[in-house]
Amino acid sequence: MSLRTGTLRYTESCSDKDESIKKLKEALYNCDAIIIGAGSGLSTSAGFTYSGERFEKTFPDFIKKYGFSDMYTAGFYRFEKLEEYWAYWSRQIYINRYQDPPKPVYKRLLELVKDKDHFVITTNVDHCFQKAGFDKERLFYTQGDYGLLRCSVPCHDSTYDNEEIVFKMLDAQGIRRSENGELELPSGDALKTVVPSELVPRCPKCGEPMSTNLRVDGSFVEDKYWHKAMERYESFIEAHKNAKILFLELGVGGNTPGIIKYPFWRMTKMMPSARYVSVNLNESYLPSDLSDRGTCIKGDIGEIIELIA
Repeated sequence: MSLRTGTLRYTESCSDKDESIKKLKEALYNCDAIIIGAGSGLSTSAGFTYSGERFEKTFPDFIKKYGFSDMYTAGFYRFEKLEEYWAYWSRQIYINRYQDPPKPVYKRLLELVKDKDHFVITTNVDHCFQKAGFDKERLFYTQGDYGLLRCSVPCHDSTYDNEEIVFKMLDAQGIRRSENGELELPSGDALKTVVPSELVPRCPKCGEPMSTNLRVDGSFVEDKYWHKAMERYESFIEAHKNAKILFLELGVGGNTPGIIKYPFWRMTKMMPSARYVSVNLNESYLPSDLSDRGTCIKGDIGEIIELIA
């Protein structure tokens, strides 16, 4: 089934919150299958914030030197030296990929859907679904994974796990990891803002520098595992197109609506037994012609899950 969609012009705001939560409970109970579409708002609800205390504790030296305000904007900074680039990125990769989120929102979500046939499509790159126990065969990470590297050119379409090299980079900066996975940064000059040149990852085929495999430009690599996940996702949709399917959108904003939001709207309209529910702290809306089979809930996703559970 094609995932393409056009832009929908008419939307309406959310209805009464208590009534919307009741509708979501009914949809969860009555559906045959669930497709979860997850955006950054879900991880934010779980405590994976990109600014504030979490950012300030991990990057005090970079904040002092460059005036960075958050991880998102800092991630686009063009460092002059690769050794400094990887000092920064090894920390960002670690706390967003190898740490567990502070709040158990993903685990609670799994408890909510585990007894239903389900699949997940997400633009998140932090691996939180698998860390919470979701079956990796039921996940489609469309925008990449913090845990993967690829050639920066790229000269080929393979990706590589980065856990070992990231941990070595942290050690080289004098950063230790506590038993619960928290980073312990040394004070003063003991904290290094560069890694040794020999730790800079390079492509095993052409020798060019490696990069994180995140979809920020046209060099993103859709490797064989990405394509297999896409095929499983499309097969799941096809297999349930005549069933009572719930499209459950969690924390999806307006940055990339063509990946989750617009396809969910279109497929709900195409499938007569489908329902659509959006939960978002700020951006929760639906087309007016889906008002009879769609529901919006404006609120914190973790709190909404607790209310339902």
